[in-house]
Amino acid sequence: MVQGTVQVTHGGSSRWRRRSGEYPTLTAALAVAGDGDVLSIAPGTYRENLVLHHAVTLRGPEDGSGSVRIAPLDGVALTLRASAVVQDLHLEGQDRAAPALLVEDGSPELTDLRVSTHSAAGIEVRGPGARPLVRRCTVENPAGVGIAVLDGGGGVFEECEVVASGQTGFSVRGGGRPRLERCRIHHSTGAGIAVTGEGSGLEALSCEVYEVRGAGVQIAARAAARLTDCAVHRTTADGVTLDTDAVLTLAGCDIHDIPENAVDLRSRSVLTLSRTSVRRFGRNGLSVWDPGTRVDAESCEIHDSTGDYPAVWVSDGATASLDSCRVHDVPDALFVLDRGSAVEVTDSDLSQVRNTAVSVSDGATARLDDCRIREAGTGAWFRDHGSGGTLAGCTIDAVQTGVIVTKGADPALEQCTVTSPAEAGFYVSAGGRGTFTACRVTDSSGFGFHVLDGCRTTLTRCHTERCARGGYEFPEDGPVVEECTGDGSGPRQAAQPAPGGGSTGAQSGVRTVTAARSPVAQPAPAARASVPRPADPADAGAAAAAARESGAVLGQLDGLVGLDSVKREVRALTDMIEVGRRRQQAGLKAASVRRHLVFTGSPGTGKTTVARLYGEILASLGVLERGHLVEVSRVDLVGEHIGSTAIRTQEAFERARGGVLFIDEAYALAPEDSGRDFGREAIDTLVKLMEDHRDAVVVIVAGYTAEMERFLTVNPGVASRFSRTIAFGDYGPGELLRIVEQQAEEHEYRLGEGTAEALLTYFTELPKGPGFGNGRTARQTFESMVERHAGRVAQLSEPSTDELTLLFPADLPTLPTPC
Repeated sequence: MVQGTVQVTHGGSSRWRRRSGEYPTLTAALAVAGDGDVLSIAPGTYRENLVLHHAVTLRGPEDGSGSVRIAPLDGVALTLRASAVVQDLHLEGQDRAAPALLVEDGSPELTDLRVSTHSAAGIEVRGPGARPLVRRCTVENPAGVGIAVLDGGGGVFEECEVVASGQTGFSVRGGGRPRLERCRIHHSTGAGIAVTGEGSGLEALSCEVYEVRGAGVQIAARAAARLTDCAVHRTTADGVTLDTDAVLTLAGCDIHDIPENAVDLRSRSVLTLSRTSVRRFGRNGLSVWDPGTRVDAESCEIHDSTGDYPAVWVSDGATASLDSCRVHDVPDALFVLDRGSAVEVTDSDLSQVRNTAVSVSDGATARLDDCRIREAGTGAWFRDHGSGGTLAGCTIDAVQTGVIVTKGADPALEQCTVTSPAEAGFYVSAGGRGTFTACRVTDSSGFGFHVLDGCRTTLTRCHTERCARGGYEFPEDGPVVEECTGDGSGPRQAAQPAPGGGSTGAQSGVRTVTAARSPVAQPAPAARASVPRPADPADAGAAAAAARESGAVLGQLDGLVGLDSVKREVRALTDMIEVGRRRQQAGLKAASVRRHLVFTGSPGTGKTTVARLYGEILASLGVLERGHLVEVSRVDLVGEHIGSTAIRTQEAFERARGGVLFIDEAYALAPEDSGRDFGREAIDTLVKLMEDHRDAVVVIVAGYTAEMERFLTVNPGVASRFSRTIAFGDYGPGELLRIVEQQAEEHEYRLGEGTAEALLTYFTELPKGPGFGNGRTARQTFESMVERHAGRVAQLSEPSTDELTLLFPADLPTLPTPC
């Protein structure tokens, strides 16, 4: 489009000094125009650099007849040094060292401009006298900054859009202080909004920052900003960042769909949040670092993490305060770590937390008042020496473990209630301390208060109800306990007064002890077997089995189909143990025999059966107290949150005390791509327990041969704990046939003519893929034959005894079709 003409309409009182009319160029028209004059520009392209020194009105056609394009080949397209009015223009700049539109002075009104440029900045407001009002303008600048306000500039930007900037979308530096209302900034390559430098500030109302290849909002170097009812989402970096004494207020904002930290603060920055939602973030919802850095949040919601990180992270001496907030649907809710770091949480909800709701470590402190924690792995975990704080008036419901205190941590808990924990209400171990006053545990599937050896814990006026394994579990040299009560549920429950104290008065179900550190809190190890335990299906018949002589059990072992090499290995091991026992009785040294075993082989080859018989043999020889078998797998040992794995492993080991702990598919505890997998924690715990209680439990790990070879290398102590590997070979067709014959005899069936031969052929031709179950397959084959037999015989009106008992080749299942 060629350049048009410019109509100048006189609007001032000094008509005689200037003349109205048409001019061929904008420059010529501006030369004769004064304050109040209106320059109406015809559609066309103007290759001019315009400078407005007067308060004129510069406008394009209002009838929609075409656009006015200001597009010089270099330099600034439009410079404003007066309170002019500019509207309905299209500005283009090509100079990488200059902006397309520059406001240097005055309070011009810029309306409905389109700035489409490849310059240093689309719009630049520079200087303390520059205060434009910019309405409904669009800036597109793939080469540089969208809008820049600097050197004390200001102004108001209403309903503007910055799209596809090659650097920051909206940049404030050098003491600039603009206000944004209902603006949209998106598809920038740098930050969406960046405010930098002492004295720089920004206020944004109902604005949106999104689809940014960088951080959404950056406040740094003593700058300040306030965002009200704004949204920041779909960035490639952090949503909001503060650094080096930055100050930011977020009120009624929505920050979501952020792949990194939703909000990140460092270096003495201060953030105030109210009525703000933080959701769908890949790392931390709030990440707070360094001494002097602080967050104050009120009535905020942080939820729906898409990553595997804590929702709120406070470290390196930073502080945070949450009042009336909600944190939910996250891996971990609140992590505070490092000496000097502290959090205060008041009247807030932490729920649907996959791992730990509150974690305090490395000397940090946390204070929670009147908070509610529910549906979490661990309610609160005080991890190590110097870590502490207080929980007052808090409720913890539907968690794995209510509160964990470990490694010298020393929190104070008062009037806290734990309801329906799956493992323990309060768990103290590894030298943890803690003071518990007027705390309660109800409906625990484990213990109410579980305190391990070496923990100097104080319990005062605590109460337990309906705890499946007991209200209180203490070691002989246990905690200081005063005026604690319970309802007598569970197998083991005791309470103790403070040292030197007298009787506190017996309560329902609780024995009150008058001597400090009384051993009745827990039987000595020698008496442990007499303590009632929760029912375990694996314990059924264990007492009777333990009474059998070893010869009888070995006879049952010999009666198993196949397994010749396994039988030889078990007999050799049994002989070693028996001769060692007799040598000790004769006063001779006995060779050290490690009784822990590795069973390798395919499923269904009899590993569990042999493990059960092995336990009975050791019990008959007096090596094990009971000889019962407790069978577990990964799902029984590995918890869903940090710390619960050690507790589960310890409890499984405790159930197996005096017998055999059989871990099937043990290699699943150490997957090849483990990442943050908690299976290694189970292995480490197991290795230590095997060393500390080497005579109390025999551990057998089982699984596929190749996978078990890898398992034995995951921990330096694993291979040394297991002295012998016994390989269980696959059953051949003849052995599978023998298993079917045993099943038939046990269930009063017989194999008819030709059935044995048909079974041999069937087992020979049966595909031996990964799902093949060996002995299990034989039993399933027999069950299938019985079903087909029943379907055949049910059609007979009066079947004979032979017809009711004989299985024929027609009853065999159909061979599966090869894939």
